Amino acid sequence: MPPTSGTLYRVVFDLLLARLDPETAHRVGAVGLRLLGAVPGMRRALAPRDPVLRIHALGLDLPTPLGVAAGFDKDARLVRPLGALGFGFVEVGTVTARPQQGNPRPRVFRYADRRALVNRMGFPNEGAAAAAERLRRRPASPAVGVNVGKSRAVAIEDAPADYAASVRALVPFADYLVLNVSSPNTPGLRALQAVDALEAIVLAVQAELASLPSSVPLLVKIAPDLGDDELDSIADAAVRLGLAGLIAVNTTLVTDADEPWREAGGLSGAPLRERALAVLERLAARTNGKLVLVSVGGIESAEDVVARLRAGATLVQAYTSFVYGGPLWARRVNRELARLVRAAGLSSVTDL
Repeated sequence: MPPTSGTLYRVVFDLLLARLDPETAHRVGAVGLRLLGAVPGMRRALAPRDPVLRIHALGLDLPTPLGVAAGFDKDARLVRPLGALGFGFVEVGTVTARPQQGNPRPRVFRYADRRALVNRMGFPNEGAAAAAERLRRRPASPAVGVNVGKSRAVAIEDAPADYAASVRALVPFADYLVLNVSSPNTPGLRALQAVDALEAIVLAVQAELASLPSSVPLLVKIAPDLGDDELDSIADAAVRLGLAGLIAVNTTLVTDADEPWREAGGLSGAPLRERALAVLERLAARTNGKLVLVSVGGIESAEDVVARLRAGATLVQAYTSFVYGGPLWARRVNRELARLVRAAGLSSVTDL
């Protein structure tokens, strides 16, 4: 059963948000989140407080392994309200060194009956300097990851310097950094997952971090459309280069000829569940605990979270299920996750 069934939010979604263009609905929802997050006592009411959910990862003490995936808060405007709704960490972005408009609209498409979205956004954002200024004023919690990508106007061969420029602006305000080389909506970007290209970017960013007074864990986000040999090569390179972890997976590429999607772009949500789990299992077997693995893609319930943690993830992220599940979705998942941990006879989610 979809996690939205029987909720007040589902009524609001069907009667209001579903009638709006998805990007307009997102802006309306963002206003609602800010208002909700400003309600006195909201954080105390919704924040995860059960000690069985606490986890230490990436040098951070987090109240739950459940976080918000990149893409929901592109310009770092919603960190405070998202934390108030019960997420243990928020990954903002994707941020690029230069401001950019992204692809032409319409560029987001709902498939509510399949609990899925297709987007071809193309990294619309106000640029690293604007994001840094907002993050300068962010609260101490929740923890914040910053996801950075290549500026569209920058040639592929100049990608290492472009990623390093974003990192330079943003690292003082991030708890961890993510290199996004896997979005299907920026021409040529996925070619940066080839080990030689990826290594050049990582080394440039690591050199930048080494020159700065503060440093944070560095991760790479990868696509679900890689073959087993490619996954193995990236995992081996991540270990060799000393990355903190991998985020798996980004959206999967569909074309407008792919039934039933009818629109080209990156597919997220429930249809991605099986592939995301398979990629996670492959990476976990290959890295053998040497990397923090963050699993994203098709996570709709506490049972899904348990499955990812048992398969080798340390943290999990959601986006599409939150869109369809509404502002209380994280609270519901956290409560059920705590119940499942105790039902398994365990004292901590870490034991999964």
